[in-house]
Amino acid sequence: MTRAIAYTEFGGPEVLHEIETTDVQPGPGEVAIRVQAAGVNPIDAKLRAGLRASAAIVEPRRVGADGAGIVTAVGAGVDGFGVGDAVVFGGAHGAYADAVAVRAEHVHPRPADVSAAVGAAIGIPAGTAYQTLRSLAVGAGDTLLIHGGSGAVGQAAVQFAVLWGATVLATASPARFGRLRDLGATPVAYGDGLADRVREAAPQGVTVAIDAAGTDEALQTSLELVPDRRRIATLVRGADAAGLGIRAFSGGSPEPLTAQQQTWRAESAPVTLALLAAGAFSVELGPQFALADAAAAHRALAEGVSGKITLLP
Repeated sequence: MTRAIAYTEFGGPEVLHEIETTDVQPGPGEVAIRVQAAGVNPIDAKLRAGLRASAAIVEPRRVGADGAGIVTAVGAGVDGFGVGDAVVFGGAHGAYADAVAVRAEHVHPRPADVSAAVGAAIGIPAGTAYQTLRSLAVGAGDTLLIHGGSGAVGQAAVQFAVLWGATVLATASPARFGRLRDLGATPVAYGDGLADRVREAAPQGVTVAIDAAGTDEALQTSLELVPDRRRIATLVRGADAAGLGIRAFSGGSPEPLTAQQQTWRAESAPVTLALLAAGAFSVELGPQFALADAAAAHRALAEGVSGKITLLP
């Protein structure tokens, strides 16, 4: 039997519970994976709480999309993977489990020096950051302002943008400044007077902004500082984007991602894994929880912790 985390009603972390399902067998085009680590993402909690639209619950709904583990079986029509391979995966339906079957196109070889926890941490954060930066055409000559720079998406965006030649400023609490400096960003404290502090740190002006915080302050500061509203994007307040004349990528946006944007998100995993293997990318790990403690992991997510939360089945 396979253990997995599911819920049968929307609500707080307490609705998460462990279930048993049949042993995982890969279908055509799928890879079966013994899960060693699963990434805990904000979207998992928003779906669980009913804060993001989803279908009615008619059977136990499993949780989680990102993870890492070891291949245990390969379905018909799948090439390039064998039993025993260490892999990273995204796009799963129920990564909070000790085993899962995933479409082969969402599975990637895991370099020997990338741990399962690090591999499980990159999926949604790296994909969101990479696609957003590509959509905004961030590169050399840009000065980028990232709101919520010390979160998992923010840290990934900082690193990609720095690698691509941009000057990066990132908002955070002072306790997180050291991490942002290590990644190559200039940290700026959020709170009253933010726009003035950004102007002081970037007298050349800001050309592009990404809101990964979702606050009114983040949106208002971006609108005040960035001349071209099409180079402002929110990852949290998607429902408000059209009214402000800015862009949104998921985050509650009524507009789905384009085919090109989906391609960029898929491209991010092998790119990030290669950078990790080369020592050119860093993932900050946070608290780790046993699979049975998924509710505690979601409480920690709500409280706010430093680093990426993972489950270790």
